[in-house]
Amino acid sequence: MSSFATYIIGFIILIVGLAIAAHLLGAPALWIAVGAIILIGIAIVSAATRTQSPDQPR
Repeated sequence: MSSFATYIIGFIILIVGLAIAAHLLGAPALWIAVGAIILIGIAIVSAATRTQSPDQPR
C-alpha cells in the first residue's frame, strides 16, 4: 500500500471520529457534512504534497 493511501485512510478514520463526536454533541447533520467535506479536501491536498517525490535534477 502506498504512503498516499495510508495517509488518506488515517485521515478518513480521524474524520469519522470527529463526525461521530459532533453528532453526539448535537451538531446539525448539515454542518457535520460540510465539515467532513472540508476535511476530506484538506486531507487530499496535504497527502499529495507530503507524499510526492522530489524533482530529479537533469
